[in-house]
Amino acid sequence: MSSQKTGILLINLGTPKSPNEQDVRVYLKEFLMDPLVIDIPYIFRWVLINLIILRNRPKNSALAYQKIWTTQGSPLLFNTLDLSQKVQNILGAGFHVIVGMRYGQPSIQNALKQFKSLGIEKIKALPLYPQYSLAASESCIQETKKQVLKYKIKDISFVPPFYSNDLFIESFANNGRAQILASKPDHILFSFHGIPERHVKKTDLTKSHCLKLENCCDQITQANKNCYRAQCFATAKLLADKLSLNPTQYTVCFQSRLGRTPWIKPYTDVAYGELVLKGKKRVLLFSPSFVADCLETLEEIVIRGRNDFRALGGEELWLVPSLNSSDQWAKAVTQMLQPQLIN
Repeated sequence: MSSQKTGILLINLGTPKSPNEQDVRVYLKEFLMDPLVIDIPYIFRWVLINLIILRNRPKNSALAYQKIWTTQGSPLLFNTLDLSQKVQNILGAGFHVIVGMRYGQPSIQNALKQFKSLGIEKIKALPLYPQYSLAASESCIQETKKQVLKYKIKDISFVPPFYSNDLFIESFANNGRAQILASKPDHILFSFHGIPERHVKKTDLTKSHCLKLENCCDQITQANKNCYRAQCFATAKLLADKLSLNPTQYTVCFQSRLGRTPWIKPYTDVAYGELVLKGKKRVLLFSPSFVADCLETLEEIVIRGRNDFRALGGEELWLVPSLNSSDQWAKAVTQMLQPQLIN
């Protein structure tokens, strides 16, 4: 194969091989032992994960995965693979598109190995995370760079976070427009995956801005340019503008918090009760930190979240489907790659 071809690496978080408890255990161990995910010294991380978390979490997580698993397998995986095929079809013969998952299979390592075996020395990598975070974006970048060194690939570049990219915003807005018209919700929630507050503080090079100033995330500045929380608020504002929502019609919140350490606020599950108390009982939820539906959208929101909302007195909680492998999103991904491809 010609070495003039460009390799396109689409990176996503990953998924267990199956919803079987043992496969979930293997996946969780790889994920949680990443020092960028649980950022405590190795010995304490090892004890926490192997002697505490992995005692019960695999069983509970396996039950959750079983609720969303399909005949095609993991929604996150098959949607990402389908997206890669559509991007390949749009880009054509001068490119070779491969998916690499940060954890589990198909791995980033196997993707780089394939590129090397095909004689491809120029690679453009797109971490499929709209907003930058240490635990997701940076972990993928570091792992990819490590494998690039291992396979001696000469040219690798990364597409930056696309939290404010109009193609991304329009793709998500387009997914929600029909549902807004059909469901006529009382309120909109923009629910993003949460992260520990200390992760946000680590990205503040000034050490004097993130979570230290009131309304610190209202706008992107030099101090918080890599702040995940600020980028989430920016995404929500752009989406709201695209959907012609005023500030009273939507709330930004964060889901999936774990453990006792403080996570970024406000919390999605707390927002459910607050909305009910305000008489907002028909709620439509976007989750714009995920470009493919997964456990956090299909189980945490559609199943548990809806049940919790109804138990609090709500009537209905709808989820706007993620971008998955829609034709519009595939075109958007291809266009986001273009500036990278011509350099």
